Amino acid sequence: MPQAAHPSHVTLETSLMLRRIIPKTISPPLANYSHAVEIPPNARWLYLAGQVGIAPDGTVPTSCADQAEACFANILAILAEAGMGPGDLVRLNTYLTDPADRAAYGAARDRHVAAPPPASTLLIVRALARPELKIEIEAIAAKMS
Repeated sequence: MPQAAHPSHVTLETSLMLRRIIPKTISPPLANYSHAVEIPPNARWLYLAGQVGIAPDGTVPTSCADQAEACFANILAILAEAGMGPGDLVRLNTYLTDPADRAAYGAARDRHVAAPPPASTLLIVRALARPELKIEIEAIAAKMS
């Protein structure tokens, strides 16, 4: 049964699974993400390790856009293996090494996450585990068992 939104919140989606929330009393998201995602009891959680832009053959694309596509391909493959999909994503933490790559990441994210989008944080960091890596994305998903 869908849950009612708290009067001080705008609910982007209410379903049996997830409730995405943007309080009316704060600024709307700066990009395509939700401020909060509420998970109901008895949901199955999946925590994904940070996925980097390495292709299945071990190569690393040179552009952040291509690395972001590889990250999301990995995330979607992991979700599928767990019987989940993009609509089950509830949280993304993204690490970029260059602020100029924000648009490339945002375009990839918008192509691969379901609407309404998961809660999200974007950090600009000095470096990742290998010097050729430009992006890393951690994800959390949840689905009713």
